[in-house]
Amino acid sequence: MDVGQADAILIKQGASAMLVDAGNNADAEFVVQYIKDQGVTQLDYVIGTHPHEDHIGGLDAVIREFQIGKIIMPKAVATTKTYEDVLVAIQQKGLKITAPVAGTEYGFGAAAFTVLAPNSASYEGLNNHSVVIRMIYGKTSFLLTGDAEAISEKEILDKGFTLKSDVLKISHHGSVTSTTAEFLDAVDPRYAVISVGEGNSYGHPSPSVIKRLQDRGIQVYRTDENGTVIAVSDGAAITFAVQSTPTPDVPVPSAPAQPAVPPKNGGVVIQSVDLVNEVVTLKNTSSEDVDLSGWVLLSVKGNQSFVFPQGTIIKAGATLTMASGDAAGDIRWTNKNIWNNDGDPAQLIDARGNVVSEY
Repeated sequence: MDVGQADAILIKQGASAMLVDAGNNADAEFVVQYIKDQGVTQLDYVIGTHPHEDHIGGLDAVIREFQIGKIIMPKAVATTKTYEDVLVAIQQKGLKITAPVAGTEYGFGAAAFTVLAPNSASYEGLNNHSVVIRMIYGKTSFLLTGDAEAISEKEILDKGFTLKSDVLKISHHGSVTSTTAEFLDAVDPRYAVISVGEGNSYGHPSPSVIKRLQDRGIQVYRTDENGTVIAVSDGAAITFAVQSTPTPDVPVPSAPAQPAVPPKNGGVVIQSVDLVNEVVTLKNTSSEDVDLSGWVLLSVKGNQSFVFPQGTIIKAGATLTMASGDAAGDIRWTNKNIWNNDGDPAQLIDARGNVVSEY
C-alpha cells in the first residue's frame, strides 16, 4: 500500500489473508479501509516486522477492527506509546504474540511462507530485528524484508536459506544500509518494490541501491512514483498493476498479450467507457454468474488500475458500472478523475493475468 515513508503489505490467497506491517499512526484509517475494500474480514496472520512507528503505527487499529489468527512479532521492544498501543490491543483481544523462529514454515491457503530472520537475539538497532519472510505460491516467490540491514542480510546468507525470489521488497525504504550486492545476487529478483515517501528527508531510496537494481536489469516499482503497487500471481507468472508508470531507465514489461485461445472469462466484456463522465460499464454476456475477485480494470494511457475485491460477482446477463470522479456507479473506484478525455483505452484483466476484454 502507498503509506508514504512507511510499510504496509496485504497478501491474499484464496480465502486466506495476511498483513505485513501497517504504516504510521496516521495511516491507520487508510490501512483498515484498504483491507476492508478488498473484502477481507479476517487476517490469518499479522506480522509486525519490528517495533518502529512507520511499520506498526496502524497495527493496533487493525487488530481491533479484524478477526486475527496469529500475530508474529520479534522479541525486540520499544519504549514508545505506539508500541504500547499495539500491546494493549493484543491483550484486549485475548491474543498472544508468536516470536519468529528462522526456518519455521507456515501454511497460507495454497501458498506457504518461511521465516528467514531475525537470526540473533541482540542487535544495536531495531531494524535488524526485522521479521523477514519468503512466500511461495506455485512456481512464484516473494521475499519481504522489513527494514533488515546488511548485518541481517549476511546472517540470512550464512544460514544457507533458499533466497531466489521473483519479487523482492527492498529493505528499509531503499536505504544504503540494506540491499547489499551479495544479498541481491542471491535473491536474483525480476522485480523490486520500494515502499518510500515522496520527497522524504532521508534521501531514500539511495541512488546506489537504485543503480544496483538497474545494473542487474531488475524492474523497479516505487510507491512514491507508482502509488499502491499490486502484484498478482497465478502460481506460474506475476503481473503488476500500479497507478502510474514504473521507474524510468529500467525496461518496462509490456501489458499481457491477448492469448491465442480466449480465456474462460464467462463472457465478461467492457461494454462502454464514458471518458467524460468517468463511467465504465462491464457486461456479462454469458448465462452464468462470474466471480471478478482479483480481476483488474486498467486505464492504459494513465496506467491506473482497480483491483476487484474478493466476492465481486457479476450476474449472468447483467451489467456492472465502475465510477470515478463525481460519477455514480455500482462500484466506486476513486474520487479522482481516471480517464483521459482525449482518448484512453481500457483493459479488463482476469485473475490469471489474461487480457479478456479491451475497449
